[in-house]
Amino acid sequence: MTKVEQLQEIISNTENIVFFGGAGVSTESGIPDFRSVDGLYNQRYKYPPEYMLSHTFYAKHATEFFDFYRKKMIFLGAQPNAAHYKLAELEQKGKLKAVITQNIDGLHQLAGSKTVIELHGSVRRNYCERCKTFFDEKFILESTGVPTCSCGGVVKPDVVLYEESLDWDLMQKAVAYISKADVLIVGGTSLVVYPAAGMIDYYRGNKLVLINRNSTPNDFRGNLLIQGSIGEVLGQISVV
Repeated sequence: MTKVEQLQEIISNTENIVFFGGAGVSTESGIPDFRSVDGLYNQRYKYPPEYMLSHTFYAKHATEFFDFYRKKMIFLGAQPNAAHYKLAELEQKGKLKAVITQNIDGLHQLAGSKTVIELHGSVRRNYCERCKTFFDEKFILESTGVPTCSCGGVVKPDVVLYEESLDWDLMQKAVAYISKADVLIVGGTSLVVYPAAGMIDYYRGNKLVLINRNSTPNDFRGNLLIQGSIGEVLGQISVV
């Protein structure tokens, strides 16, 4: 039995699956990741990308922050891939209970997923720091310099920057889903970014599936390891 066939058997016999994913889920939609050879962190900029995506940089160099953010963080034309659609289908069939993602692109919802926990926020939501009015990503893209609300407040992306804390309520929801899951599928993540990567510590089952192009520090914990494209792997799964 191949590994994909093993995954098929696990999914076919389970009604309580949770998916935890990272940047690798979206690279197949044309959105670059951070740590690969061609990733954001290996490109040359005036400042290190980690610093440019920090709260300190946002506060001190707002104009440069938004210039970088518009060019490198928003991909308006990106479309969901086979992985996104399969997860949405699994949810529609009642098998998948939640998608927990480190991505900020909103592609899971675009594919049809309803229960999506975005640990790091979303580029599709932006809010005025003064009056809390929300704006979509087009507002940011079409603005110049530092985007501002009609009230005069700065419109900040609803994403978690470096030095900022993850939303406690979202973390608790994610932990609740993972701790109750019969099957936890982890895909497209190197499992090195904390605290998000620590989420799998709360899984109590014996069907931990790891799908990634490269090995991760947590491979030894997996009950089924599949090395390859998350879209290609999930695209072979039939939902009945």
